[in-house]
Amino acid sequence: MEAAADGSAAAPLSEVEASTDLPTVPSEDATSTVEATLVPDQSFGGNSTVVTDTTTDVQGQAEESAVLTEEDRLWNIVMANPADFTAWTSLIQEVDKSEAPDRIHRVYDKFLEEFPLCYGYWKKYADHEIRWGSHQSTIAVYERAVQAVTYSVDIWTHYCSYFISKQEDPDEIRRLFERGLSYVGSDYMSHILWDKYLEFEVGLNEINRISQLYTRIIQLPIQKLDHYYHSYKQFITLHTLSDLQTDEEKIATMAAMPATTITEANNVEAGAAEGVVDEEGNMMGAKVEGSVKQEQGSEWSEENELAKFNYFRDELYKAAKEQDARISDYESAIRRPYFHVKPLDDAQLANWHRYLDFMEKEGDFAKVVKLYERCLIACANYPEYWIRYVSHMDLQGSMEYAVDALTRATQIFVKRRPEIHLFAARFKEEHGDIEGARLEYQFLNSTLAPGLLESIVRAANFEYRQANIDGASMVFTSAIEYEKSKEESRALPYLFIQYARFLDQVVQDTEKARGVYADALAFLPLSKTLWEALIHFETYRSGPKDLERLESLIEEATSAPKPDVPGLSAVDREEISNIYLEFVDLFGDLERLKKAEARHRHLFPLRKTLESRKRSSDGSGSDRAKMLKVSASSPAQAGGPAYANGQSQWGAGYGQQGYVQPSQAWQQQPAQQAQAQPQQWNAAYGPQPAGYNAYGTYGAYGATQPQALPPPQQQPAAAYGSYAQGYTPQAFPQQPAYPQQPAYTQQQAPAQQAYYPAYY
Repeated sequence: MEAAADGSAAAPLSEVEASTDLPTVPSEDATSTVEATLVPDQSFGGNSTVVTDTTTDVQGQAEESAVLTEEDRLWNIVMANPADFTAWTSLIQEVDKSEAPDRIHRVYDKFLEEFPLCYGYWKKYADHEIRWGSHQSTIAVYERAVQAVTYSVDIWTHYCSYFISKQEDPDEIRRLFERGLSYVGSDYMSHILWDKYLEFEVGLNEINRISQLYTRIIQLPIQKLDHYYHSYKQFITLHTLSDLQTDEEKIATMAAMPATTITEANNVEAGAAEGVVDEEGNMMGAKVEGSVKQEQGSEWSEENELAKFNYFRDELYKAAKEQDARISDYESAIRRPYFHVKPLDDAQLANWHRYLDFMEKEGDFAKVVKLYERCLIACANYPEYWIRYVSHMDLQGSMEYAVDALTRATQIFVKRRPEIHLFAARFKEEHGDIEGARLEYQFLNSTLAPGLLESIVRAANFEYRQANIDGASMVFTSAIEYEKSKEESRALPYLFIQYARFLDQVVQDTEKARGVYADALAFLPLSKTLWEALIHFETYRSGPKDLERLESLIEEATSAPKPDVPGLSAVDREEISNIYLEFVDLFGDLERLKKAEARHRHLFPLRKTLESRKRSSDGSGSDRAKMLKVSASSPAQAGGPAYANGQSQWGAGYGQQGYVQPSQAWQQQPAQQAQAQPQQWNAAYGPQPAGYNAYGTYGAYGATQPQALPPPQQQPAAAYGSYAQGYTPQAFPQQPAYPQQPAYTQQQAPAQQAYYPAYY
């Protein structure tokens, strides 16, 4: 169920109720054991004991110990897959029945490490502590909650409500309200917290404080702005101007008053002492007459001051209404402002991008940050928004914000997504953290996504940029050996191809590159992709062609297979022979060409060849024409765009990796809105120095269509292809320990806090 239209109620727990927001700096309490959840803690299952009779036989003991409770069964599921949200919620429901503090602590702590944005479960956790009668433990849970979901209006409202019920000092309560409002006071749905604050001050009959709260609210473009404005207008009619004014306004009023009026006020005070003032505070006799005459000759009056008071607040309200009109379309399109594990629809994803475009163009840094934090509630599972946030903060020179956002992304929210770690590696390299970048690549290639071609190529290029040729070669050879150990590997042919190209075009060792192809074909003699790649290699590399060696290899590949010996299919052999004919026609002499043609006619009758070529022209035969077209139209590319296309270009051969990423590509805007989009999010990787020409454009081998590079404006941030969710769980020790937020210390006097009070 979605949140209520007016935002007055959050979605139920079944929908992961959360107007949940992200903290500026992850709390040490809330996230200190995040890594532990990636390699599941074996203590998870230690919440029940199976007691066996020591007198039973061994078989009976084994049967009894094999019986698991429902709680044990659910623990086993979340141990195996910590990202299984449904299993977690079922486990929490099961444990809640026990009312056992140790078991409840364990399940809530582990769950909220994995899903810290679920503010509703923080509330449930605090409610358990309240039932157990522990005030300090309840406060501790709420403190952890507001560190983990700092931008949640709901969790601040619950915290303040509890604090009001337990705290007798109104200044302490005000400090907590002000602390929460410094983060979420301008949230479009922040009225529930403002309502709670007004309710508190009304209960104390603090007229001046109520007036000041209304003044603050009516200058904010929030959902219930009109409601607050009309309520304030009614409130003003019930109280005197002096009760409503701030201290500054009172001083200004006194400065504007004529001296005679001030004297009158002083006389009233003196008259009260002399007994010449009536019960209602009015002066009697000649003193009153004189003061009235003086007032009649003066321009100052309380009515004028009240008009000024109202005019000032009306102007604040008008400015807020103008801003509300500019953002209301964006706000109304946000159908799910809270976190949920289910994917968002494309319309909402596109709306967030457009809203961010608008706010970035406005240029108010504080508002931009708050909007990003709101966005990263609903879009926490989408790497493209994290990449955009980090990139924008970097562009603005706000490295603390950028590093904090990247840390949250890689360690908590999208820690199992390869693209965020690829981005993190590039980001760290750009900012001089070479060892950090290397560790990111090592983690990707050894733990998170071994065999992912994109990551392997980038890691090798990274080592090359560090003048570490041996390290770059080691990346390829290690990946090749790993893929060889598999029973079946779709990535292996392309790893051989990329390694050979690296040796030829970067290391300038053509013979070693030829050796890689020889080893590859010895290991994968039935790979049509490798045979085509070898011919392509000899065709497009500069220098003399090794025609004799290539001819012998082609003869071996295209010969009819021997009995009981597997070989290429007849269609594949004919297509390879056709490609070789084109090669010889281009580079060989007449005698070699005649020999190749004669051999081809002998192996493949003319009719079959014509049919094969017809299939090729129809798109169902050899891809060599497409290969030549792609190669001819793909000049040397700067590394960045080529690598952005690197994964998709191997599509048909490398195959789908099991998980189709939810659509994240936001719709292109009309031309008149194009100026509001200062950057494209995949461009956040920045241009990569070209290691060698056309690296990553080798799209013909195994592809079913030309893989031309997309124009830059069509590259979504997460366009690395499809990644499996079943990667080995992450253990992420390499991240540097960024400064954590100090524990909150109550101040001695209430004060309006700065936008980001000491959290960076």
